[in-house]
Amino acid sequence: MLDIAAELHRWCEEGRDFAVATVVSVGGSAPRQPGAALAVDAEGTAVGSVSGGCVEGAVYELCQEALRTGESVRETFGYSDEDAFAVGLTCGGVIDVLVSPVRAADRELRPVVAAAASAAADGRTTALARIVDGPPELLGRALRIHPDGGWDGTLGGHPELDRTAAAEARALLDAGRTATVEIGAEGSRCGRPVTLLAESSVEPPRMIVFGAVDFASALVRIGKFLNYHVTVCDARPVFATALRFPDADEVVVDWPHRYLDRTEVDGRTVLCVLTHDPKFDVPLLERALRLPVAYVGAMGSARTHRDRLRRLREAGVGEPELALLRSPIGLDLGARTPEETALSIAGEIVANRRGGSGTPLTGARTPIHHDTRLPSDRVGSVA
Repeated sequence: MLDIAAELHRWCEEGRDFAVATVVSVGGSAPRQPGAALAVDAEGTAVGSVSGGCVEGAVYELCQEALRTGESVRETFGYSDEDAFAVGLTCGGVIDVLVSPVRAADRELRPVVAAAASAAADGRTTALARIVDGPPELLGRALRIHPDGGWDGTLGGHPELDRTAAAEARALLDAGRTATVEIGAEGSRCGRPVTLLAESSVEPPRMIVFGAVDFASALVRIGKFLNYHVTVCDARPVFATALRFPDADEVVVDWPHRYLDRTEVDGRTVLCVLTHDPKFDVPLLERALRLPVAYVGAMGSARTHRDRLRRLREAGVGEPELALLRSPIGLDLGARTPEETALSIAGEIVANRRGGSGTPLTGARTPIHHDTRLPSDRVGSVA
């Protein structure tokens, strides 16, 4: 649901009644992951998507029905080759969808959804935990979880259920993950089970581009397209300017290694080193390869790479750290232009993040959608 937070926040502010269909589980080659949502208001306006088009019509009707009845419902959509006109996923996957009405007159669910949507739309860290499977009277109930572990709302069951659900959602929020978790309806691991979907909305991951070169400008644009917070850093003030990089969130004039020493990075951060100059590269990579970041790539030819490895070894960088370096940076696309090179780099970043091989899908015997995801992945981001 939080992947369409901006639209839902606006609808809440305007007092609209609406229903939200959310993907709560997937199997096989499903087009979208848990948390993906489609919302329909009382006037029939729709935003979002749960399947990329395969079952949107049927889900749209379920949303309209939920607005009429005021009841939440869970529906499964799979693939069927027995009926060419059956509603299903042509990709062969299976998705479970929870549809819940969110009415302005609802004094329990509406304030929780409104607060979560507002926080996510503003880029603030928040989580929304909802019961997506369990006793019918609890289906669709929700909590909004704060970064400090506090929460708004109630799931309406045993008093311990809220506390346990908030703790589970807080753990997922700390990791920036969206996932389901099963707990007992009385707040323990025992008793009647209920399944929670905890959606996390966190700040965009960082992409730091070192080197204010032409290739950097194209990479900044594609980084923003992929929902990164993009920083450009270069020691040369004549090149590192906001005028040359209008799409960057920030442009920093500093020696790359000094900036890396003082800035914050985490397990979702990607570092792209485009300077291909030893006086910048070596001290920067010496530090970067020892940080718990998602990706470190460095531009340069194969010859430059060999020389860079020699210099890094002389600087005391070990083989395990050197194995983390993606150099020459990017996938082999035969790229020539800055835009093609940026696409090559972005492709490698996505493949690294999602566990892809980077090989053509034509003739491949591998799944299109990989299950491998970093703990920091956020549904609808992104991502």
